[in-house]
Amino acid sequence: MFTVIANSLISADNTWALWAILVLITCISIYLEQKYNWAAKITGAIIGLLIAMLLANFNVIPTDAPVYDTIWGYVVPLGIPLLLFNANLKKIWRESGRILAMFLLSALGTFLGVFVSFFLLKGVIAQLAPASALMTGTYIGGGVNFAAMAAQFEVATKVTAWKVAELTVADNLLMALYFFVLLAIPSISFFRKHYNHPHVDEVESSTEDEGSTLAAQYWNPKNISLLDIAKGMATSFMIVWISTELANWFADLIPVPQVSANVGEFFQSLAGNFLGSQYLWITTITMLLATFLPNFVGNINGAQELGTFLIYIFLVVIGVPASIPQIIKNAPLLLVFAGIIVLVNMLVSLGLGKLFKFDLEEILLCSNANIGGPTTAAAMAISKGWTKLVGPIILAGIFGYVIGNYLGVLMGTLLSNFQPW
Repeated sequence: MFTVIANSLISADNTWALWAILVLITCISIYLEQKYNWAAKITGAIIGLLIAMLLANFNVIPTDAPVYDTIWGYVVPLGIPLLLFNANLKKIWRESGRILAMFLLSALGTFLGVFVSFFLLKGVIAQLAPASALMTGTYIGGGVNFAAMAAQFEVATKVTAWKVAELTVADNLLMALYFFVLLAIPSISFFRKHYNHPHVDEVESSTEDEGSTLAAQYWNPKNISLLDIAKGMATSFMIVWISTELANWFADLIPVPQVSANVGEFFQSLAGNFLGSQYLWITTITMLLATFLPNFVGNINGAQELGTFLIYIFLVVIGVPASIPQIIKNAPLLLVFAGIIVLVNMLVSLGLGKLFKFDLEEILLCSNANIGGPTTAAAMAISKGWTKLVGPIILAGIFGYVIGNYLGVLMGTLLSNFQPW
């Protein structure tokens, strides 16, 4: 999948050493995120990516190894169901109907932002269609959707591995910068004057302490049994197996045309990408289980922690092929690409939120949940003291995991007609 650029201190076939280093980097990044405020603001994901990037650029670890392919092919698919065990659509609608409606309006902002950014930059950035699929997925869902879309569109081979790393850097950097913007908006007099902000008013009338770092508050200890781990992993393996079989069957049944020359071929391409996608079947099956068997998958403690840990390992691996000279040379354009998407999302969210009379706190959290996912949105709600919105925004963000893959495939398939790979 990746291209070797030099001999490294640790060889590509030293499997145990590479696994140890990747998991250690993941552990360090999570520890720093939960221990220190500066690290929590950067996020553990980008810390892990940067550590891996430095080790690879200084030839400590190789840029190509079977371990990395294993993570792309096995670790990522296993992590997705674990993160979706709480995607009970009935519960999401019942408990978060209002904020879910705002979340969907904000998702529309992401979708429009990707269109605008693509057509503004497709002449200066190559292979922007699959990149648009990744950004649609991650800016409606989260890192789990980025991983799924990267594998779905085989971005590492069709775009080059270092550009995937650049996209990850741009994604995380914009997310971090936008997080600060969202935190600042409730203090700006313009927004206080033109939007309702009942939760801000409630917090300002209290004197509660914020406590530890946002990440540590979100990932507070839970009671997790051996049976929880066994059920979670067994269910995830079964879902991935069934999804893979279904995807392979439909891929043979509905081949995807190389170029969609007419309407019929476009819909054939769309159907082939949807039904032939392992990741969309994983999403669908898990969502159905979470909705109709909530007492089973929804009560498996530790599933979100295990799933997030696996996705963190993937994000570490994303940093491995990142060439620092290439990033310095090319990442600014992708940063502009991601920046336009974020800007459009913010403008659409604030505009439609005002039009439909949503509270400022709901608007900001939903935009955050789109761009950063349920974790950062919950962290923001916790940090600002909007405790009544923590549960609903987590559920809305989880719903973003569900629809992010669908909309990412739709976007990638559609835009490939305007900039063939």
